[in-house]
Amino acid sequence: MQYFVTVSYLGVDFCGFQIQPNARTVQGTLTAAFSRLFGVPCAVSGCSRTDSGVHALAACVSVKPEEGAYAIPPEKIPQAIAPFLPPDLSVKAAAVVPDSFHIRHDVLKKRYIYRLRSAPVRDPFCCGRAWQFPYPFPSDALARMQTAAAFLVGRHDFCAFMSAGSDVPGTVRTLFALDVEKKGDEYLFTLEADGFLYNMVRIIVGTLVDVAMHRISPDCIEWILDSKKRENAGETAPPDGLYLAKVFYREDAFSAEK
Repeated sequence: MQYFVTVSYLGVDFCGFQIQPNARTVQGTLTAAFSRLFGVPCAVSGCSRTDSGVHALAACVSVKPEEGAYAIPPEKIPQAIAPFLPPDLSVKAAAVVPDSFHIRHDVLKKRYIYRLRSAPVRDPFCCGRAWQFPYPFPSDALARMQTAAAFLVGRHDFCAFMSAGSDVPGTVRTLFALDVEKKGDEYLFTLEADGFLYNMVRIIVGTLVDVAMHRISPDCIEWILDSKKRENAGETAPPDGLYLAKVFYREDAFSAEK
């Protein structure tokens, strides 16, 4: 039997999602918790390999207990597993899915949110939860970032917005939406795409901040894309402000007849 599980976590004290030897990870913590819950070893796979310090509002994982597992109705799982989980990780929902379901290959698109707080004084309640930018933004910062963001929406080769060290076969992605809004001292960046390259969101945000600070012109975004060179884009924003907000799946993903 395979379960589809939605989880949320605060990434401050996790060394990313993917299990690692001698490191605290989301996958490792979930694997241990579900194995205790079902009384047998469980295989846990994730929809996304978030980096150290990155958070999730609604990440998705698949859980496959071995033979002999305790029979637990899926709607009871969030409450039943809670005693086995640390305070910075929770299971929000669970459902049974067919064996044909694949937690990564059936993803249609993902939504990420990035939080940036622009204020001269640090807010301790945002520590590890937002990029605390200590310098004031110019009065036209929001307009400049929104203009630049529009150039990034669509299907492009985002090679210039990918950190080194990735072995993906292709770097073309479709960015369906990139919204930038201001709420008080915070700037919120919301991105939806059919896939994201390594550090793509953080490099986009860092580039938009350089645009806001008049280090890069908004109309240079097209040139950066065409150059396919990482050094032409802006800095990589810190992981603190990045949240995996939602994962969208194909309509037939949960059907045994797909």
